[in-house]
Amino acid sequence: MSLQLWGDQPYPRFSLAPMLDVTDRHFRYFLRLLSTQTLMYSEMITTGAILHGKDPHRFLDFSAEEHPIALQLGGSNPEDLARCAKIATEWGYNEINLNVGCPSDRVQNNLIGACLMAHPNLVSDCIQAMQAATHLPVTIKCRIGIDDQDEDQDLEDFISQQKAAGCKIFILHARKAWLKGLSPKQNREVPPLNYARVERLKAQHPDLVIALNGGINTLEACKAQLETVDSVMLGRAIWNNPWLVSQVDQQLYGEKDNGLTQHQAIRHYLPYVEERLSQGDRLNPIIRPLLGVFQGVPGARRFRRVLSEGAHLPGAGVELLEEALAQVPETTNL
Repeated sequence: MSLQLWGDQPYPRFSLAPMLDVTDRHFRYFLRLLSTQTLMYSEMITTGAILHGKDPHRFLDFSAEEHPIALQLGGSNPEDLARCAKIATEWGYNEINLNVGCPSDRVQNNLIGACLMAHPNLVSDCIQAMQAATHLPVTIKCRIGIDDQDEDQDLEDFISQQKAAGCKIFILHARKAWLKGLSPKQNREVPPLNYARVERLKAQHPDLVIALNGGINTLEACKAQLETVDSVMLGRAIWNNPWLVSQVDQQLYGEKDNGLTQHQAIRHYLPYVEERLSQGDRLNPIIRPLLGVFQGVPGARRFRRVLSEGAHLPGAGVELLEEALAQVPETTNL
């Protein structure tokens, strides 16, 4: 399937979903060791945190190795979003994404996230303001609807209006969001998935890049979805099993298997751990991306226990990771 160019490259077929308190720079850096092709997303960062926070570097900084990387913004003020788009461009991001999908009460109160699907004119204003401030692709991540919206006509109207505003790339979580009565976790699980609706949207708008998110847990499922949409986005499946990403380049991009093992990947991560510790970062968040790497492998529980019990201790460093690795037998390819 021919994809719209994203910069000077085709739009990535696979991406890491933005997840609050998960897709930080440490998680993204480790995943990049496993895949050169995966598009990494930041956590959702509000315009207020960037424009009025005491330390924007805390939210925006990333390592050069993380490219390609997209910044997801949360906001609804066109002027503020434009200022943040300009900052993101100067910071070196590859894409700027507007969050129109988060169902959390916290963001609804600030007119952020999925509730914006009820305000398509405002979303259009935001998209146009952001596009005027950057040469980067400005994209939208949304649901297929909210509350009592019609998944067919209301979604078509919303997408068509944003398309007219200039947005060409949409990432759709194939569930409605219920803004009252369901928690964010329930909104990831309770509303039924409707992949067929996203597939019809792509068929109706072949000139748009349509990415699918929600309920996809395997690369085999990704390959099946890529028959009808342009890209797939995984979130919780990667958090639970980061090693899944090690097969993305081979399975979804046709590249040769790099033969990397879990032990090798973690040892490649050690210089980064030392660097971040030298910059004053705490060990706990740095090792969090590794906790699920040995899922289903003998010794995985001992590996996690060594890290969990030792990472908070004074002076803990890369030696703790070596001790944890010793708990799992090393083979040529687990």
